Amino acid sequence: MGLDLAAEEALLVGRREPYARVTVVWSRSPVSARAGDAALVTVDGRLRGWVGGSCAEPVVVAQAMKALAEGTPRLVHLAPAGEPPPEREGLVIAPVTCASEGSLEVFVDPRLPAPHLVAVGRSPLVEALSTMAGAVGFDVTVYEREGGEVDLAKAGAGPDSFVVVATMGRYDEDAIKAALATDARYIALVASERRATAVLATVAKEHRTRVHAPAGLDLGDLPHVEIGVAILAQIVAEKARARQVFLTAAPAPATAVDPVCGMTVDPATAADRFEHEGATYWFCASGCRRRFESDPSAYIS
Repeated sequence: MGLDLAAEEALLVGRREPYARVTVVWSRSPVSARAGDAALVTVDGRLRGWVGGSCAEPVVVAQAMKALAEGTPRLVHLAPAGEPPPEREGLVIAPVTCASEGSLEVFVDPRLPAPHLVAVGRSPLVEALSTMAGAVGFDVTVYEREGGEVDLAKAGAGPDSFVVVATMGRYDEDAIKAALATDARYIALVASERRATAVLATVAKEHRTRVHAPAGLDLGDLPHVEIGVAILAQIVAEKARARQVFLTAAPAPATAVDPVCGMTVDPATAADRFEHEGATYWFCASGCRRRFESDPSAYIS
């Protein structure tokens, strides 16, 4: 399982997909997880690995999703509702409501891909911007065209990339069109006002508003290094704005409550369900489903 988990994690990193790594750091019997057990939780709520059975998994997934949304790690204590642990600074207490005994603690570590900067061209400005962006945690790719083709997919540009075109007039038009084809989050052109207007005139009107031209905050006539600072400041501001939009607009995942034990269940991943009088009920495990099947009226209020 360890090797498979490592391979899965490598794939997620290679695809620049966010995920949370969950590691069991303490357990008290009777629980099926042991210290060192681990799992990965992806942004769609799927869990791969092992951190306990049907009682623990929904709670772990919910906490992992919160950690991904906030971008901060957390230590989570899972225990039966009537057995809360002593309070400790930074500890998140997550009651487990199903008929399970024992406790465990997991460390939930969100792994978010570094923001990706694609700097197109070669110049002192590109060198300065790349150095500064790398210093503040960006994954930087410097791209220069090969022959007459501009293919920013080769630089890994995608919807989460920040693309800065600094070709200094050599192939501005081709680079901007290539950047627009990637659906990059941010596109900027380093050029004078006059040159920027001429380049944007070659782009369809509906796409022009996607291009920051001239690039960066308007700080006047600056040397290359300071222009790089102005561009990076604009990129950081855009990154923070997009993050805030995500936190406020991201819909909460759909959940259901097991009518037998009261556990929160994810309908997308729960295997046990039962149709009764036109309604669908979801369960954390087959034991709860069977109890419900035998006497639904005992659990429906």
